[in-house]
Amino acid sequence: MKDFSFVTNSHPAYIESLYQDFRKDPNSVDPEWVKFFEGFDFAVSNTNGKAGTAAPAAVTGGGTPVTNDQLAKELSVYRLIQAYRKKAHLIAKTNPIRERKDRKAGLEMTNFDLSDADLKTEFYSGTFLGLGKTTLENILAFLNKIYAGSVGIQYTYINDREKAKWLEKEYETTMGTPLSLEQRRRILQKLNQGVIFEKFLHTKYIGQKRFGLEGGESTIPALDAMITTAVEYGVQESVIGMAHRGRLNVLANILGKTYEQIFNEFEGLAIPDMTMGSGDVKYHLGFRSQVATATGKQVNLQLMPNPSHLEVVDPIVIGFSRSKADVIYNSDYDKILPILIHGDAAVAGQGIVYEVAQMSKLKGYYTGGTIHFVINNQIGFTTDFDDARSSDYCTSVASIVQAPVFHVNGDDAEAVVKVSQLAARYRQEFNEDVYIDMVCYRKHGHNEGDEPKFTQPSLYALIDKHQNPREVYTQFLLNNGEADAQTLAKEMEKVFWDELQARLDEVKQHPLPYVNQKPEEWWQALRKATPQDFEQSPVTAINEDDFKRLFDGLMKWPADFVPLRKVSKLLQDKIKLYQDEGKVDWATGELLAYGSLLIEGRDVRMSGEDVKRGTFSHRHAVLFDENTNATYSRLGELAPEQGKFRIYNSLLSEYGVLGFEYGYAMATPNSLVIWEAQYGDFVNGAQTVIDQYISSAEQKWTTQNGLVMLLPHGYEGGGPDHSNARPERFLQQCAEENMVVTNITTAANFFHALRRQLTWQFRKPLINFSPKANLRHVGAYSTMDEFTNGSFKEVLDDPFIQDASLVKKVLLCTGKMYFDLSDKQAKDDRKDVAIVRLEQLYPLPVKQLEAIAAKYKGATFFWVQEEPLNMGAASYLQMNLKQINYGVISRNPSASTATGYAKVHAREQQQIIDTAFNI
Repeated sequence: MKDFSFVTNSHPAYIESLYQDFRKDPNSVDPEWVKFFEGFDFAVSNTNGKAGTAAPAAVTGGGTPVTNDQLAKELSVYRLIQAYRKKAHLIAKTNPIRERKDRKAGLEMTNFDLSDADLKTEFYSGTFLGLGKTTLENILAFLNKIYAGSVGIQYTYINDREKAKWLEKEYETTMGTPLSLEQRRRILQKLNQGVIFEKFLHTKYIGQKRFGLEGGESTIPALDAMITTAVEYGVQESVIGMAHRGRLNVLANILGKTYEQIFNEFEGLAIPDMTMGSGDVKYHLGFRSQVATATGKQVNLQLMPNPSHLEVVDPIVIGFSRSKADVIYNSDYDKILPILIHGDAAVAGQGIVYEVAQMSKLKGYYTGGTIHFVINNQIGFTTDFDDARSSDYCTSVASIVQAPVFHVNGDDAEAVVKVSQLAARYRQEFNEDVYIDMVCYRKHGHNEGDEPKFTQPSLYALIDKHQNPREVYTQFLLNNGEADAQTLAKEMEKVFWDELQARLDEVKQHPLPYVNQKPEEWWQALRKATPQDFEQSPVTAINEDDFKRLFDGLMKWPADFVPLRKVSKLLQDKIKLYQDEGKVDWATGELLAYGSLLIEGRDVRMSGEDVKRGTFSHRHAVLFDENTNATYSRLGELAPEQGKFRIYNSLLSEYGVLGFEYGYAMATPNSLVIWEAQYGDFVNGAQTVIDQYISSAEQKWTTQNGLVMLLPHGYEGGGPDHSNARPERFLQQCAEENMVVTNITTAANFFHALRRQLTWQFRKPLINFSPKANLRHVGAYSTMDEFTNGSFKEVLDDPFIQDASLVKKVLLCTGKMYFDLSDKQAKDDRKDVAIVRLEQLYPLPVKQLEAIAAKYKGATFFWVQEEPLNMGAASYLQMNLKQINYGVISRNPSASTATGYAKVHAREQQQIIDTAFNI
């Protein structure tokens, strides 16, 4: 919205000349002027029953229907209206507890060349508000009611005029329309439920942590209205992510989880079937249900399990929703609605919120818009909001993607419901994010055993005396409602006390019936893994015909497509390698794995920074036409009926994208989902996802996941940030068969590892420390029969050794270290030293290693690694591999992962190799 003050402070004749220019040619003036003059013409021509007249007579005659001074005043009123639309949220009465800070809105009449003397004057500009020609007094009353009442709206930063006009019209109409008696009944019903739940807990489980919703109970009618409206506009499923505040209340009163189910968890008696697990505290568990909305339509609701790490659930929800859309709804995002419920301190303070916002419009991560609902209790544990953010609002991140924000007083239940309905409609209309900032309060401390007056004595003195939203709304209806609304309030008050007593008397509730969706049936057909499952890998070979068909398919492109000459030569070299030597390289082996799954009808999804080409220019899964920049997916047309191959270069994010891909894989066990780090070193930016989900989710929530993480790793002189993906961190977290950790050296073994992910009768995350320079090492090539026979090999014996009895020393290693050692072995023709590769580090293939020890009985064993002693697999092996006596050869313990000096790196690497052969 333009600021016209520089014009209105000018001579009125200047405005008249602009108007005349507009009359001659609308394109000759600024679009904002066009909006004003068009509206002005419409207002004048529709005043006093003249609708349909093209323009007033005075205008047609060459002048305006008012004097120049009046036109200037009209513009002042228009400026005032636009200013309210833009900035009245700064003065809106959104805080139920205390006066708002002065945010310098600048909406005083004097700022618009208006005064009290103008209040009784009628202005055509009232038409811009749907009021027709009316007094300034009426215009101000309307603006204060709609824009500075219980709701403040931020939307004028939206560039798309269609969206802005839609919001303007629908918001003004909705906020000015009273709710029906039935809508009010529903609000009271949901408020009753929300308050009853908290009172029940406070009575039955006094002093127990529950992170109650007291003070923010309007969340319940808000979510109810949001979901009901969304269903009316086509939504069939909603995926919800939220932290602990109010979670149990939402479970009971939105997802329909019975009191008995919830309080079995208080007593530690829960059955993990529907809760997605039981190895966590009650306010972290997930749930799924099918509920009937207020209009009687069915909707599937999923609440994601989450840890205490606030906002980490956000990308999980988005990825889960995208997966559901792709698998169940044929990528129709109108049918599935992600809802993220935030706390004010977390939505302002956690960087993952920004990452998720930046993902919202990207092709690879788009879900058709998320509704963000903030339970803004104006405090974070003990931290005041003044200490928690620099921005005016906790939701200021919304503006980076031009998402509208509704700030609403949590004590005004009707306003909360209205903006929830509007948010759902906006999301369905435009498929973009929208935010609701419900300003409320927290009745108790951070948890029910905490004393908030230690740090906020004056605030909590106000809260102690404040009625809850149910009482506020009931009182509102009794004092301001019509006779039927007053009767409703009295009736629902009785219902409230009757229902509370029924809950306290433990009257039986019946769990809602639930019909599994197709992906949930797939999950149920799987089982939990056992230690025996990892003694030998299942067969994952493909037949020779499929191998040749896939290889040929990967090496061609459409006749009218012109790949870059360098890329064309790369593919020709791959064809030559296969034709001359019968071998394929690492990149081809990887794509063969994806292709083999695709022709079996499985979907494959991959994302990460630069994955289409690959950080190290090896993959080239997508080719680019050198003339048109058109793209061709090498895996997109392998068979007439095949699964979908989806590959996306991600934004420069680890935390958000890894969380998204984990959520995607969580929704379906039948898709291979891969996330690749640009360099494995950067994965620590996503450590929260690794700690809270990848390594522990199955133990906490019985949630399996087959996500693959590819982490380029290896010491090649790249310095401290391009050498080490920190395998020790993953290995430290390995227990109870929770994940698979590999460092694979051959194309065929990588092929089998990827196929194994979907062959197992269970799902495990796979973390592979993948090669960089060795992507092109001849030692990584594999022959066709290695793809058409057998399975993944956890341990690779030394192909150089012909006579085991000659071996005096065995060097155990993993990954790149093998190539450095084998080069030295071949160069020096050392038949007395065997080099054995540990391709899988966890679960540790103990029986296979014992077989190696028996084969080279009498030899001395060493574990050789290029990482410093305090990193890599050394500590893990010393703790877990007790069946073999071995020494350790490595770099010296180091605080930094690697040296930044190439010569020092080369000297250290050579020292490891020399020590291994000479010790």
